[in-house]
Amino acid sequence: MADKEAGAGVESHGEKGFRTPGLRSVQTTTLFRAVNPELFIKPNKPVMAFGLLSITLCVGYLGYLHAMKENDQQLYEAIDSEGDRTMRRKSSKWD
Repeated sequence: MADKEAGAGVESHGEKGFRTPGLRSVQTTTLFRAVNPELFIKPNKPVMAFGLLSITLCVGYLGYLHAMKENDQQLYEAIDSEGDRTMRRKSSKWD
């Protein structure tokens, strides 16, 4: 019985020196926490997956629009001084 009482006040090995990771345990102001919430909020995997999917779709759509613009440039048949016919893209003075 005396052994149990003596061990009751001792911290277990796993809890000794335990600290919470990141800045959650640091004393900060409310303004700092409001301006930098990503340092204090636990990661949310479904929201991260949704965000990654959204960004990927947006970049893919912009790439699609760029490819369609490149393909949409109108071609015309040009005849050079020797009478050879070639297909050329319309261009402006700014290109």
